[in-house]
Amino acid sequence: MKDGKVFVDTNIIIYAYDVSAGEKHDRSLEIMKDLWNTGRGVISTQVLQEFFVNVTRKIARPVNAATAKEIVKDFLKWKTVVIDGELILDAIDIHSAHKYSFWDSMIIASAIAGNVEMLLSEDLSDRHVIKGITVKNPFNGKKLK
Repeated sequence: MKDGKVFVDTNIIIYAYDVSAGEKHDRSLEIMKDLWNTGRGVISTQVLQEFFVNVTRKIARPVNAATAKEIVKDFLKWKTVVIDGELILDAIDIHSAHKYSFWDSMIIASAIAGNVEMLLSEDLSDRHVIKGITVKNPFNGKKLK
């Protein structure tokens, strides 16, 4: 049973910490609070790595490295999918079958490995279903279920 688990792509988490992101910041913050409160959030080591790099270097008001490390440490309380060789091979298969970039395919493969129902991302095709996981773009105006 998947228990309503939700995999969160890096961009959603970054927006939650990027106050300059406007409505995306507000929506992402709402999503993150809900996932913390319900315990339904799932991430991967790839997401944590991308998050650290982006919040410390690429947002309008970067977070210092020590604070970003503490945030990553907190996220490790969530179910965290560790990228290994088998997952890389799964991502290659997804890349070949669905023509997503390799890195997006790694996100999808991680969501599958995390046994989630939903994958939140603005970078993937909204409402696309891959191996039983529905991709949802939380910024398209439709409510999440």
